[in-house]
Amino acid sequence: MSEGSTKVEAIRFWWDKALESLQAARRELAADAYSFAINRAYYALFYAVSALLLEEGRRFSKHSGVRAAFNRDIIKPGRLSQEHGDLYNQLFRDRQEGDYIAFTKFDAPYVQEKITACENFLADLRPLLKSLPPKVEGE
Repeated sequence: MSEGSTKVEAIRFWWDKALESLQAARRELAADAYSFAINRAYYALFYAVSALLLEEGRRFSKHSGVRAAFNRDIIKPGRLSQEHGDLYNQLFRDRQEGDYIAFTKFDAPYVQEKITACENFLADLRPLLKSLPPKVEGE
C-alpha cells in the first residue's frame, strides 16, 4: 500500500468519524443528554477539520493545534466562513465546559441550533476534501 493511499484511507476514516459523531449528537439530543450532544457535535467538527488538515499534510497531537491551524489556514484566508470558525471555537469552549466544569448545563434549543450549524459546517467543508470520492447519499 502506498503512502498516498494510506493517507486517503486516514482522511476517509476521520471524515466517517465526523459523520458518526454528528449522528451521535442527534441521538444524544433526542435522549435529552445535552452535554453529551455538545461533546459529539464538537467532535464532528474536530474530526472533519482533522481530515482536511491531514489532506494538506498536517497532523496535530492536540486539539489546540487543530484549532489554531483551522483558524489561521482555513478561516482567516476565507476558505470557510467566519461563522464556521466562530462555531468551531464556541463548541470547543462548550465541550470543555460541559466535560470539565461542574454544573454546566445546555438546553435543547441551544443544542439543536448547534447541531444544525454543524450539519451546515460539514456540508460546506466536504467539497474541500478533494481526495474523497464524490459525496454519497446520506453524507
